[in-house]
Amino acid sequence: MISELKQNDFRKCLGLLNEQGQLEAKAIIAGVNPGRIFVDDTVTPDSGLIWLGNNDGFIFIGNESNEQFNKEINNFIDEVIAPEAKEIGLNWFEGVGNHEKWNATIELLFKHREYGSWLQKVYILNKGQYKPESEPMLPEGYTVQKINKSLYENDNGSIKNIEFLHRKILEFWSSPDFFFSKGIGYCIVYKNEIVSVCFSGFAVENIHCIDIETLEAHQGKKLAQTIAHTYVKNCFDNNMVPYWDCMEGNKPSVAVAENLGFQNAFNYIGYEFLF
Repeated sequence: MISELKQNDFRKCLGLLNEQGQLEAKAIIAGVNPGRIFVDDTVTPDSGLIWLGNNDGFIFIGNESNEQFNKEINNFIDEVIAPEAKEIGLNWFEGVGNHEKWNATIELLFKHREYGSWLQKVYILNKGQYKPESEPMLPEGYTVQKINKSLYENDNGSIKNIEFLHRKILEFWSSPDFFFSKGIGYCIVYKNEIVSVCFSGFAVENIHCIDIETLEAHQGKKLAQTIAHTYVKNCFDNNMVPYWDCMEGNKPSVAVAENLGFQNAFNYIGYEFLF
């Protein structure tokens, strides 16, 4: 029977992780980022499904050939996960395998569904591969600011759209204080509005997964590239390794990563279907 693990039991799943797998899975099991885990056995789990705390998808972990887990997972998704997902406005199941053997299993499990798939690319940036010469000039009127507690709290009301920053941080972290203790980040401000953010979405030990977003009205000015340079330089100053995870089809994101010198470490396949 598939059951939800209590958070203080997440570490029982450490042995199920693929070493070269998604940082998100490691971060959730380590208790750094929020998430939920459903397993075949709460005492000695053999297979599991992680639901990312930012509701951005699901990761299958452990034994892909676990007959009991595989037999129950479709009904579990339909009867348990789907109703909760729909309540929060999530209409798509987006799932990935923590290792490539899951791909064939997922395709078999979901063969009765109308599912689509895509390729996800993971990049790592080491200091020796970094291309500082690719840093663009910041357009006039724009300033880069470190995301700190004072900026976040905005007591003087100087930032007019502070809710944008609040929403981004709390998508990934259980509290702003936890972000400030585990992650780093920067934003670009224009006329008292935050127009671009780049921060640690997930973190495990010294590896930091970048989340980056620029408001649509300010796209096309290389703000993402500029702020990413500031972010990675801070990582290097603090012996952190920048990690970039994006869809192959997200050409602007791929371009930013490769312009900075990020190297493709591995790829994985994602699967999606409507609840």
